[in-house]
Amino acid sequence: MKVLLIEDDQTLCSTIKQQLIKENYVVDACTSGEDGMIYALNPDNGYALAIIDRMLPVIDGMTIIKAMRKKQISIPVIIITGMSELHDKIDGLDNGADDYLVKPFHISELSARIRALTRRPAIISEKCCLQYHDLSLNLDKKELSCNKNTIPLTPKEFLLMCAFLEKPDTILTRDQLMQKVWETNAPIMQANVDNYVYFLRKRMKALHSGCSITSSYGSGYLLEVCHAEKS
Repeated sequence: MKVLLIEDDQTLCSTIKQQLIKENYVVDACTSGEDGMIYALNPDNGYALAIIDRMLPVIDGMTIIKAMRKKQISIPVIIITGMSELHDKIDGLDNGADDYLVKPFHISELSARIRALTRRPAIISEKCCLQYHDLSLNLDKKELSCNKNTIPLTPKEFLLMCAFLEKPDTILTRDQLMQKVWETNAPIMQANVDNYVYFLRKRMKALHSGCSITSSYGSGYLLEVCHAEKS
């Protein structure tokens, strides 16, 4: 599995790279935003995941991630940063990152997050799409469509949308969603569920879908047809 690492702290960059190589990853590492942008935007490099420092010289990490998503490069991205405020995390996740790890962190935690993000979803291979009402999810392209509008999803958005489309009109608890998407029930992940539901709601609104992901107080979330569409 090939990983892109962009970190301007040369000591940390070297430490992470050496550990990932020990875990049998192939690693391309660079210490500047300029070089990182070149690596990240070349789809021929075949990365399975990218680890990107948010604060980089010349070109910052968020600019690189936004450029990747604009070019429809949908590989998982982990931001590593010293910026620990809640609004910083929300901004990072809202602009294309799939996970957010605050420095200092233990390398074993980074490894665990990499494993969680690169697990393949358990989807029946012969299916090419999941559908419900006016929504259609292309399982190969990881694109969500409504009528003639289409939006690419990030890896975690895709897995979460799969969970809802596999069981529409069914309340799914946060624990069920965490197990389905992150394969863990760790309490630290609960905020991620809420964040990604928020992201999917934005995607569906942009597509002008007649469906919505509604909250069931104290229980979880469900995908259903909007009340206005039902009446």
